Amino acid sequence: MQKHYKFSLWYVVLGIWVVLIVQNYIASMFAAQIIPYSQFLALLKSGKVTEIAVSANQIQGKMKVDGTPEDFKPFKTIRVDPDLSKVLEQYPVTFKGEIESTFVRDLFSWIFPLILFVGVWYFLMKRMGGQQAGFMTLGKNKAKIYMENELNVTFADVAGVDEAKQELVEVIDFLKTPSRFTEIGGRIPKGILLVGPPGAGKTLLAKAVAGESGVPFFSLSGSEFVEMFVGLGAARVRDLFVQAKEKAPCIIFIDELDALGKARGFSAVGGHDEREQTLNQLLVEMDGFDPKVGVILMAATNRPEILDPALLRPGRFDRHVLVDRPDKLGREQILRVHIKKIKTVPDLNLETLANMTPGMVGADLANLVNEAALLAVRRDKTEVGMAEFEEAVERIVGGLEKKNRLINASERETVAYHEMGHALVALSLPGTDPVKKISIIPRGVAALGYTMQVPTEDRFLMRKTELENKIASLLGGRAAEEIIFGDISTGAHNDLARATDITRSMIREYGMSEKLGQVYLAGEKQPLFLASGPRETGDYSEATAEIIDQEIRESIRREYERALAILTEKREILIRGARLLLDKEKLDGEEIRALLALPAAPSEAAAQ
Repeated sequence: MQKHYKFSLWYVVLGIWVVLIVQNYIASMFAAQIIPYSQFLALLKSGKVTEIAVSANQIQGKMKVDGTPEDFKPFKTIRVDPDLSKVLEQYPVTFKGEIESTFVRDLFSWIFPLILFVGVWYFLMKRMGGQQAGFMTLGKNKAKIYMENELNVTFADVAGVDEAKQELVEVIDFLKTPSRFTEIGGRIPKGILLVGPPGAGKTLLAKAVAGESGVPFFSLSGSEFVEMFVGLGAARVRDLFVQAKEKAPCIIFIDELDALGKARGFSAVGGHDEREQTLNQLLVEMDGFDPKVGVILMAATNRPEILDPALLRPGRFDRHVLVDRPDKLGREQILRVHIKKIKTVPDLNLETLANMTPGMVGADLANLVNEAALLAVRRDKTEVGMAEFEEAVERIVGGLEKKNRLINASERETVAYHEMGHALVALSLPGTDPVKKISIIPRGVAALGYTMQVPTEDRFLMRKTELENKIASLLGGRAAEEIIFGDISTGAHNDLARATDITRSMIREYGMSEKLGQVYLAGEKQPLFLASGPRETGDYSEATAEIIDQEIRESIRREYERALAILTEKREILIRGARLLLDKEKLDGEEIRALLALPAAPSEAAAQ
């Protein structure tokens, strides 16, 4: 292994002082002898002074040395006022002249500015090295290199993505024993692309592959290649692959590949911009390196639909591994990994907790465990129990509980009937998620109350009747307000938005409209793993758009009337439940079912 030496500025300072000391010593060996002025007068009277040179403040000359008449020794003395010397000669006094020494002042006059200049230069270069890698290292890559003994992440630390781990097992086998594949002419994929939603564990999975393989791991982000200076991104790509080949076998991991590998197009100013040049260099490097060397390129993205097709073709990123949201069993396994770091009660039911967290990814579950631990500390508990986990789920889903927010009695009563209306309609219709809890304590920014429904299992398909029941449940809050108060409030704005979105999807995407038939009328597809983004207008006529609007209004009106009918029939239960909710502020699923004389939900029955 090549040995690296670290440069220190103190070496330069020490070297300068050594040179000065040696120079001063050598100069003292050949320098003239400094004698007092009185001795100079005595030598002059005794005839031992042969020659002198007089300056304003100093006298230099040669004097005879005792015992060697032919040898002369240089001397120098400081001039003294002649009148004063005549007076002093009358007394046995040794007198001499002195000139103030300026050695230290002269030394610091040029040494201190030099040190200051070197220090400022070193500080600026260090700062630039941290931000832009310095002028001398602009073309160097910014990858964080983890050696084989620095990575302690293994597959035991990754849970809930068993299928993805199975896909990557043969990559580990190749890095450990490449001869098994090369003997029969096999070739490991050059590039492996991990795709999935944010927080699903793509980066952790890549580190686990390196940890299991015991090889160096180069980690960097796609945005670190692109700079304001033209050509730097391409230079960093070249330098990255050069270093990787030197440390092969190894793994290169590029996070957020979409920052670098976005589909190329024509630039506004013509030609290719810096990002496209960097992408071109990456494509060339992936074509150029030999897979037998043992360099595996891994990348992660949550937007695979915008990547350049040249990146995804066979021979480059030719294997795509889906790291999807975990199912119920996967969430339970992830929670089991994270609760090892905290103290929990012995009877903690992870299965129930996994049921309460549908759609959450690994990062969400890690945050959930941390929030529960913080709540336990806040409550002066030594162990984290199920109550803290349930509160953490509510906090993540609904926001922070705000008990100090003052709500007048009229609004509080409206919220109680609104939330009880949601719960009663959901419990009265088949195929809806069981109601876990109702609360009228404000949460988050604008939520004055909430009804928590927890699915008993993961669902991948939903029937038309189930979607209609879900819409009716969302409209149950406003229906309860109309039945009790004969008026409606602004509290249903989020319910209306969700009901409208579901209805629009049923008509435009799922072909569940009798008038429009089995036709797909949605616009461009949304990002695969991102819920945000503008909604595109479909490619259809204005007449069809008018029918879509009519169908949406008619469907929502029909479900609203169904919710009104259910709550009108159960008006007494609605009033009794709302009064109980006003008194207790929170009701769990068992108390709500007791109002309707319904059996316990499957999850609650299992808990009992």
